[in-house]
Amino acid sequence: MEDWAPVFVSVVLFILLTPGLLFQLPGHERCVEFGSFQTSGAAIIIHSVIFFSLVALFLIALEIHTYFGR
Repeated sequence: MEDWAPVFVSVVLFILLTPGLLFQLPGHERCVEFGSFQTSGAAIIIHSVIFFSLVALFLIALEIHTYFGR
């Protein structure tokens, strides 16, 4: 059996933390913008740090595992 947790956690967090899709931190005009569909270099860096932190938290600290198979 293979552990599918890294795949699922990474895909879900990537979709949720895409800058400009749901929210953007920092925004162009405000500190946080919701649904702007625009991005900046600073937002990409901040969202990457948040993504890495949450993946490390879920997969290493909380040891989430998901197994599919026979």
